[in-house]
Amino acid sequence: MARSVGRDAIDSTSDVALTFGGRETIVIAAGSAKVTDPIDVVAPALSDLTITVDIAAAPAALTGHPGSRTTSYLAPGDHVAASRLPGATTTEHWYVISALDVLSPTEPAAVVVLGNSIADGRGSGTDQNDRWPDNLARRLHNSAATTHVAVLNAGIGGNAVLRGGLGPTALARFDRDVLERAGARWLIVSEGVNDIGGARPDSSASIARQLTDAYRDMIRRARARHLRVYGATILPFGGSMYSSPEHESARTTVNSWIRDSGAFDAVIDLDAVMRDPANPSRLRSDSDSGDHLHPNERGYRVMADAIDLTLFSTQRR
Repeated sequence: MARSVGRDAIDSTSDVALTFGGRETIVIAAGSAKVTDPIDVVAPALSDLTITVDIAAAPAALTGHPGSRTTSYLAPGDHVAASRLPGATTTEHWYVISALDVLSPTEPAAVVVLGNSIADGRGSGTDQNDRWPDNLARRLHNSAATTHVAVLNAGIGGNAVLRGGLGPTALARFDRDVLERAGARWLIVSEGVNDIGGARPDSSASIARQLTDAYRDMIRRARARHLRVYGATILPFGGSMYSSPEHESARTTVNSWIRDSGAFDAVIDLDAVMRDPANPSRLRSDSDSGDHLHPNERGYRVMADAIDLTLFSTQRR
C-alpha cells in the first residue's frame, strides 16, 4: 500500500508491504474476511491511497464494488512493487478490499452513511471523489470543530432496506457496516428509495409502514452501541423509472414520519433542499443527473452543504 500520485502511479517512498500474521500471502475463503497486520503509512487527511494486490487464483465470482466511480488498473503478473502500471486495463470498479481502519492520534470519531446508489455516488465523476459523503468529509475537515471527524461511506448501489435490491439488505448488513465500524459515533440513515420504487403500486403503503418499522429497529440497535442516529429524507424521483402516484404517496408518508415522529436524534432534510419548488415530486433541474432519480455533481454539493456540522460535535454524545 502506498500514497497515490494519480492514475496508475504511486509514491514509491511510501510503499509498505501488507502481511497477515507476518505472512505475505493469504487464502480467503468464500464469504469470509481477513484483516492485515497494522502498517505505518503517513496519509494526509482526504488523500488517496493505492493498494496493489497480486491475486494468484481468482474465483469466478470475485467480491467487488461495481459502482465505485474509481478506476482500478489490472495487469497480468506480479506487480505489487511496481511504481506504475503502464498499459494496464482499466475498470471503474474495485475488488477484494472492503475497508481501511486508520489509527487516529485523537479519540476516533466517525459518521457512517448507510445508503444506496445516491450515497454511492451515481451521477458523480469518476476519480473525483465528489459523492455527497465525500463533500461532507471535506466540510467536516475544513471546520476547526470537526476536523477530526471521518466519514465512512456504506452506500451500495441498488441497495434496499427490507428485501431484494443489490447486496445484503440494509437490515442484514447493519452490524457489519455500521455497528462493527471502528470509531463510529454517528449514523445517517439514507435508505428506502429502492424499496419504494421497487414495490408494486398496490403494496406501496405497506412498504412505507415496513420502512418506518425498519428505521425504528436500526435506531434501537445503534443506540444500544451509543451512536446518535440521524434520518435523511428520501429525495424526489418524479419522472424517473420509479415514478407513480402510489410510490410518491409512499415517499411522502415515509418523509413525514422521518420529520415528525421524533424517532431520530435529528433530521437531515435532503428532500427539502433538492426538490423543485414548482414541482416538489421532482428533483431540481440544476441538480438532476438526467435520470430524475440521482443527483449530479452539483446536487451532491447541495446535499452536503445542507447538513448542519454541529450534529457531529463530540460534545453531543
